[in-house]
Order: sequence, then C-alpha cells, then structure tokens
Amino acid sequence: MLKVNLVTIAFILIGIAAFSQATWQEELNEQLAKQGHRNWIMVVDAAYPNQSKPAIKTVVTGEDQLEVVRQVLEAVRSAPHVAPEIFLDKEIDFVPDSEAKGINKYRNQLYQLLDDEKLNKKLHEELIADIDEAAQLFHILVLKTNLTLPYTSVFIRLDCGYWDAEQEKELRNLMK
Repeated sequence: MLKVNLVTIAFILIGIAAFSQATWQEELNEQLAKQGHRNWIMVVDAAYPNQSKPAIKTVVTGEDQLEVVRQVLEAVRSAPHVAPEIFLDKEIDFVPDSEAKGINKYRNQLYQLLDDEKLNKKLHEELIADIDEAAQLFHILVLKTNLTLPYTSVFIRLDCGYWDAEQEKELRNLMK
C-alpha cells in the first residue's frame, strides 16, 4: 500500500512540474507576441523581489536559470519583430566564489551562453531604476528561477527586430 501511495505522489509531482514548465513557457510566448520595442523580459534569481507596479508581471518558473535564459533568447531571436539587448549586473564580475559558491561556474556558463550577444553592464540599482522607469509606459515580464547566487539577473530589453539604430539615423538625416 505504501508503494502505491509513493508512486501516486510521484506522478502528481511530475504532473505539477510539467504544468509549471508549460505555464511559464506559454506565458513567455503569449507575452512575446504582445511585446515589442522597449518592453523588457528579465530572467532573475530566487531572491528577486515581486515588484508592485501593475506593468511588471512575475512568473515563477521553478527552473534552472541558465536553461530559462537559453529558452528566452531562443524565443526572442526567432521572433521577427524583436531583437534582444542584453544587460547584466556590473557586480557579477566582482562576486568572489569564496562568498558565493558556484558563481565562477555560473559566470563561465552564462558568458558562454551569451557569447554571440553584445553585453551591456550596469550597476544593479541602475538597472532596477531602468525597469522602474520603463514600467511607467511598458510591460515587463519577470521570469523567476531557482538560482540562489547574487547579481545573476539577465535583463533583456527588446529592440525592433526589423529596424535598427543605423537605419533610424539615416531616416532622421533624410528628414532634415
């Protein structure tokens, strides 16, 4: 009888985990279809606060942060209407492994994952201020992971996928 109960509990937990995974991925796809230039998608650690502004939606993924970053970048890169601008906390390069076990491994894996991207680094508080300001006009999706290392949030500001800064500059010159 105990064996049957344990198997039943295991199936229930697997079902909950599958539902949770589908939920955050479905939310990402739904939000990405709505989002565009100047919206943000953030992949954050477990201690990231649940912000109170209505334009900021937090979804708990319960998953590994690097895997969530990988899936988000894959989704953004495949969307024809947006392109990712990646921001990291400047502090990430200064956190010692002696104070946050595993940070060196995480940093190496993150930088390998983001190898094709131009990275922008700002102080964490400056990025939070950027998010706060953006939330005045634009929606922000926060995907909270199970990572417990400091200054590991990945901030993705969406840019236009079919019109870049150089094209905009040329257009403005033509308009003079």
